[in-house]
Amino acid sequence: MTDAPRTGHEVIQDYLRTLDASPGVYRMLNAASEVLYVGKARNLKARVSNYARPSGHSARIARMIDETASMMFLTTRTEVEALLLEQNLIKQLKPRYNVLMRDDKSFPNILIGKEHPFPQLKKHRGAKKEKGSYFGPFASAGAVNRTLNQLQKVFLLRNCSDSMFAGRSRPCLQFQIKRCAAPCVGKVNEVAYAGLVADAERFLQGKSTTVQADLAKAMAEASEAMEFERAAALRDRIRALTAVQSAQGINPRGVAEADVVALHLDHGQACVQVFFIRAHQSWGNRDFYPKTGSGAEEPEILEAFLTQFYDDKDPPRLILLSHGVENPDLVAQALSDRAGRKVELAVPLRGEKAELVENATRNARESLARRMSESSTQMKLLQGLAEAFDLDGPPQRIEVYDNAHIQGADAVGGMIVSGPEGFVKSQYRKFNIRSEAGANSDDFGMMREVLTRRFERLLKEDPDRRGDTWPDLLLIDGGQGQVSAVMEILSALGVEDIPVVGVAKGIDRDAGKEEFHRPGEAAFALQRNDPVLYFVQRLRDEAHRWANGAHRAKRSRAVAATPLDEIPGVGATRKRALLAHFGSAKAVSRAALPDLMAVDGISQAMAETVYNFFHRD
Repeated sequence: MTDAPRTGHEVIQDYLRTLDASPGVYRMLNAASEVLYVGKARNLKARVSNYARPSGHSARIARMIDETASMMFLTTRTEVEALLLEQNLIKQLKPRYNVLMRDDKSFPNILIGKEHPFPQLKKHRGAKKEKGSYFGPFASAGAVNRTLNQLQKVFLLRNCSDSMFAGRSRPCLQFQIKRCAAPCVGKVNEVAYAGLVADAERFLQGKSTTVQADLAKAMAEASEAMEFERAAALRDRIRALTAVQSAQGINPRGVAEADVVALHLDHGQACVQVFFIRAHQSWGNRDFYPKTGSGAEEPEILEAFLTQFYDDKDPPRLILLSHGVENPDLVAQALSDRAGRKVELAVPLRGEKAELVENATRNARESLARRMSESSTQMKLLQGLAEAFDLDGPPQRIEVYDNAHIQGADAVGGMIVSGPEGFVKSQYRKFNIRSEAGANSDDFGMMREVLTRRFERLLKEDPDRRGDTWPDLLLIDGGQGQVSAVMEILSALGVEDIPVVGVAKGIDRDAGKEEFHRPGEAAFALQRNDPVLYFVQRLRDEAHRWANGAHRAKRSRAVAATPLDEIPGVGATRKRALLAHFGSAKAVSRAALPDLMAVDGISQAMAETVYNFFHRD
C-alpha cells in the first residue's frame, strides 16, 4: 500500500532552501498536480516563507496550504513582469483559489474611417487596424448604436459600405430621412463633408458646446440670407444634438476621461461595475461577476480584476476605485507601461469623483442582489430538472444542441450552455456542417457530425475531466430516434455516462405538450404549468435562436460573396479598391488589363492575376 503524498506547510518549507530573493511567480499544486493558486512576489523566498508557517493564516489560505503537495517557480527581472505573468497564468489555468474575471469580451468603439475621401461612421470591435479616428470604449453595442443613430441626425455622415457608396446613382433612404448628406451623388462636396467629419470628432472629444455654437451661428446666417430651408435643417440638427446631450445620463464636468470601477462583496459573491467616462460623457456601464477565489477580500479582488480587465484594453488616464488595491503603485506602473503613458489610480473621498464612485457602488450592490435572487431561482429549477429526469443531482452544465438549414443549404449546428448562473454565452459554439449530411438535409448526420467534433475535442483537451467544460446533461431537439443516434455516437467515443434527453414536439406540435425521451425508457410529459417545463422550453428556444442566427449569418455571407474572394492575393483592401473603381464584380470581370492597372494598389502583376482569373478559357 503506497503512502499518501505529503501536503501542507512542511512541504512548502522544503522549497525554501532552493529559493533566493528574486522577483517571480509561484504555483501551488495539489496531490493530483492541479494548480490551486498562482501568486507573484517581489521576493520569492520571503513570500514562500510566509506559507511555511504553521499558523497565522486566514481560513482561505490555511485550506490552500493544507492541499498543497508541490510548488513551481518562475523568476522575472522585475515585480511588474511578475504581476503580468501572474495574471496571464491565472487566465490560462483558472486556479481554484485565485480571483478570476469570467467575462472577457471586447468592447465596441465608434470609428470614423480615414481610408476614403468621404469617411464612413460605423461601429468597430476588435483590433484597431483600420486607419481612422477611434472613440470609446462603449459599454455595449446598444450604447454605440444609440449614439450612432443620434450622430447621423446631427452630422449627416454616411454609414454605407464603400462598395455601396461607389454603386449609387441616386440618394438612398438615409438622405430622404435627413440622416446623410449624400456625398455618393454629389449632394455635398469633399470640403463641406470634411467639415461635418471635423464637427463629429469635436463632439466625440467632448467639445459639443463649440459645435452647438457653430450650428447656431450658421442657422442665424441662413435665416438672415432668407435661406429658410437650410435654416430649418440646421435647426433640426441643433435639436438632435441637444437630444444627444440630454440622453448621455451622467455627464461629469470635472472628469474628462476615466473608468469608474466599484466592487460590492456579499457572502463570497462579488459584482464589479465599470462606468466608462470619455469626453465628459458617460458611455455606458457593464457589470462583471468575478470568481472570488474561495473567499478573497476586496483589495485582492480589485487588483486581480484591474490587471485582467486591462490585459487587452487601453486603460484611461484615470481609474476611480471604490476600494484600494493591495499594490497600487505596482498596478499603476503595469497599466502605465501597457498604455505607454501615465495611468493614475485613485480612491476619491469627496466631491464629484466620490459621487461617481458612489453611484457605481450602488449599481454594483443592486446588480449583485438581483443576480443572487436569480441564482436562487435557477438552482430550484435545476433541482426540479434533476428530479424530473432522474439525475444524480442538479446539473452544473447543460448543453443543448440544434441544427438550422434551408433544404440543406448553409447548414449550421448550434450548441448553447446553461448552468447555475443561467445562460453561459461565452461557451456557446457554432459548427459549420462539413459533411454531405448538410447537403442531403440529413438531420441525423448533422447531429452526428456536431457531437463527434464536440466530444473528440473534449477528449483531446480534457480527457480526465478536471475542468468545467464537460456537460452533466445533453438536451437534444428530437424524439427517440435522435436520442438513440446520439447514444450510439457517444458510445463509439467511449462516453457513456452523460445523461441524454430528447425534447420532442407533442400533439399538434403545440408548446406545452412536449414529450421527453430518455434511452431505453418510455416517453413522458410534464404538467402544463410545471416551471421545469417552461425552463426546458426556454433552453430549447435559446438553442433554436442561436442556431438560426448562425445560419442567417452564414447565408448572408454567402449572398455577399463575390468571385473576387477566390482570386489569390486579393484581400479585403484590394477587393474594396476594385469594387470602388468599377462598381461591381461583374464590371471587374469585364475590365481590360490597362483598366485594372489603373486601380490604386493594383500592380501589373496583380492586374494580370485578376485578368487571367476571369479569362481562363
